Amino acid sequence: RLKSTPRPKFSVCLLGDQQHCDEAKAVDIPHMDIEALKKLNKNKKLVKKLAKKYDAFLASESLIKQIPRILGPGLNKAGKFPSLLTHNENLVAKVDEVKSTIKFQMKKV
Repeated sequence: RLKSTPRPKFSVCLLGDQQHCDEAKAVDIPHMDIEALKKLNKNKKLVKKLAKKYDAFLASESLIKQIPRILGPGLNKAGKFPSLLTHNENLVAKVDEVKSTIKFQMKKV
């Protein structure tokens, strides 16, 4: 985690329950609820499109276990499995934290 935000244009999408979706709507963060995810219905092309559209994902505690079941392995393959968001965490602070965290992959020798 870096002090500054290296990528301010980094797009984060929230996969949340009703409470998180309402919070996200209030601060204008793109979000999807469980119904919207079910509409993708493991359609690989749609899941891939979703993974391409956003740089990172946050998921509510209640949903995080269901995501692989609903979306299939698409998000994991893209290396964008959602980070956990609990109800007592500040949504905006969490989004900023995700924006200023950089993931890199070590080379496999």
